[in-house]
Formats: sequence, structure tokens, C-alpha cells
Amino acid sequence: MNAPADPSITADVSDEQRISDEERLFDELIANEQRIEPRDWMPEAYRKTLIRQISQHAHSEIIGMQPEGNWITRAPSLKRKAILMAKVQDEAGHGLYLYSAAQTLGITRDEMMQQLIDGRAKYSSIFNYPTPTWADMGAIGWLVDGAAICNQVPLCRASYGPYGRAMVRVCKEESFHQRQGFEILLTLMQGTEEQRRMAQDAVDRWYWPSLAMFGPPDDRSPNSAQSMAWKIKRFSNDELRQRFVGMLVPQAEILGVTLPDPELRFDEASGRYEMGEIDWDEFFEVLRGNGPCNTERLERRRTAHEDGAWVREAAAEYARRQASASALDEEVA
Repeated sequence: MNAPADPSITADVSDEQRISDEERLFDELIANEQRIEPRDWMPEAYRKTLIRQISQHAHSEIIGMQPEGNWITRAPSLKRKAILMAKVQDEAGHGLYLYSAAQTLGITRDEMMQQLIDGRAKYSSIFNYPTPTWADMGAIGWLVDGAAICNQVPLCRASYGPYGRAMVRVCKEESFHQRQGFEILLTLMQGTEEQRRMAQDAVDRWYWPSLAMFGPPDDRSPNSAQSMAWKIKRFSNDELRQRFVGMLVPQAEILGVTLPDPELRFDEASGRYEMGEIDWDEFFEVLRGNGPCNTERLERRRTAHEDGAWVREAAAEYARRQASASALDEEVA
């Protein structure tokens, strides 16, 4: 008589087969340009990559409110105040959409926020630069939000459903922000000599950091290739940077500003722009927390989080009481 099969071995084989089948389905969905949804099986590395990318994106929107928020009361007209206030409000909404998308992957908003204020989570290095003049509002809109559009429009086709759907509205609003920035710079460039100098100075300071927003060169970007294989990203960092520069060149001519790269030229043979070297040492230094405003940005976020604790507590208590009241009504009924 044959000895009975070890049930633990049978269970292991069954689990391995199940995972193999699920992984095959995951690969098929990716290959067929279909969406992965929260209840679908996904590799743990895919889940972790999405949590890292989406939460960093959300953190960037929330921290990104600070450089512009301090100009709301100092904007040169009521119209400018209203437009800037609407933009900052949009950025808060973008953070909300993105935190909500990340939560579908099994991480809580409290966890993400704690990672940010503890300094364990990253956000875009671009928001660690100061905004000393009104022209910075134009440069941020034209350059920073312009770079965001180039980077984020392909994310509307990201393989993870909640992320791609959130990006549709984000990109529509970012387009408004980019036009707003362009219009600020155009108005300044049509003004006095002092205003033109102020606009050019802002472009000089924000141009290179905005190019760095796309991330390191492809041969120095450890996560880019895998994200493209999973179709989270659709284009490499260098491809996106090329697209962005191609967009900027004709717009800079219309504005009358000079892009601060004497080596910038279009190579007819390759069909690509050749440009000067980005200061990657500065980029990584800012990313490590040593930029001009890193400490200030995180401290303000931490203070706002602590000051808002009573609101979160009150909302939680209200929800608890409502749930208790509903449960009591059901018992009575």
C-alpha cells in the first residue's frame, strides 16, 4: 500500500500553482493593455513600487502648496490672488486623489503622512527651492507644471486603474496651471525693464531644477526600466526630458525669455535636442534633504499636521457616534 501523501506538500503545490496562474493572468493583463484593479492579484514588488510612486506624488502635491501659498496675500491684484488660491486648492485636491489611490494598495493615509513628516518618504526635490519674487509664480507654472504635464499625461494610461483614473483630472487641472504661469511671465515680459529682468531671473533659477524633475539619466535610474515593463511608466526619463525641452523652445521664443543653456541646440541628424549637463550632484543633495528649503518645508508640514489633530479627532468621534446611532436604530427596528 502506498503511503498517504503529506498534506503539507499537497498544500504547498496547490499554493504554488495558484500563484503561478495568478501571475500568468497578471502578465496577460499588462501585455494586453488592460488595467490591474485593487482586488486583482499583483506581485508584491509591483504593489510596493506603486505605493512608493503614488505616495511620493501625493506628498509632492501637498508640499508643493507651500512655495506658492505664501504669495497668495502678496499677489499684485485681486484677480491674481483668486487664480493663485484656486491653483493651490487644486494641488490639495490632487494630493487627496493620489492618497486615495494609494490606499487601495493596502497602506493607510496615516501611515503615508507619518512617513512624510518623519522624513522617511520622498517628494519632488523641486519644491525645496525658494520663491523670492512674484515672477517665481510664473516660472513654476510654466516650467514646473509644464514638466509635470509631460510626465503625468502618460500616467493616465498607467496599468494600475485607480492611479490612471486619478491622473485624468489631475492633468486637466495641471494644464490650467501651466497656462496661468505662461501668462504671468508673458505679462511681465511685456512690462518694464525691471519686470523683464525679474522674469528672466526666475526662468534662470527654475529651468535646470525643472529638467531634473524627470529623474536621473536612464543609465542611472534603477526603477525606471521595471516601471516601464509593468506599464506604470510609458516613457523613460530621458525621453520625457526631450519632449519637455521640445515644448519649451518655441514657447520661450514667444515669451522673449532665454533658456539658460548655451549648449542647447537641435541636432537634425538624430532628431533630438542636445543640452548641457544637469547638475546631478545638486539634485541628489537636495533629494537627501540638504536643499535650500528642505527643513522649512517639512517643519511646516509637521506643524500643520499637529495643529490639525483636533479636527481629525473630532471627525473620527463624529463618525463613531453616527455608527453607534445607526446600529441602535437597527436594533430598535
